[in-house]
Amino acid sequence: MTGELGGAVAAPEGLELYERLIADLDAAGARYRLIDHPPEGRTDLVSALRGHDVACAAKCLVVMVKIGKKRTRYVLAVVPGDARLDLQAVKTLLGGTYVAFAGRDKAEELAGSVSSTVLPISYHPDLELIADPALLRIPELYFNAARLDRSIALATDDYVRLAAPRIAPITTAN
Repeated sequence: MTGELGGAVAAPEGLELYERLIADLDAAGARYRLIDHPPEGRTDLVSALRGHDVACAAKCLVVMVKIGKKRTRYVLAVVPGDARLDLQAVKTLLGGTYVAFAGRDKAEELAGSVSSTVLPISYHPDLELIADPALLRIPELYFNAARLDRSIALATDDYVRLAAPRIAPITTAN
């Protein structure tokens, strides 16, 4: 990761993922708001609870890409909440021979949090971060903050500066 999060801005040892994220955002001077809401992980429902259009949600999906028979790469794909991930686009982008959603256990291990609370930021060296360029048109991104009952609204330009995602088109028409 080349951004400030997960690298140059290190959180104190022993903090949980949520606390690490908040510490990193604060240390980097990011503009964000916390939003408490009833526990919810489905993008459309949590967007309504947070009071924004579903397109402003950062939907995070962990994908496995096989490169030949011996190499496997994992991608944290971040797309607008109203978009569908194009698995073939991810496969082509990485020169893969096979692509699929990662199994739940592997996805949660790499993301550091349970399904539906995956951050649009990778803290794991084996999880490559790729964001769809459509996200850059949204001034503020919303996502569950590594927990089901609290979300973050983060300025998009701060997200790009801190997370340093690879930007590539990875969505398909619904």
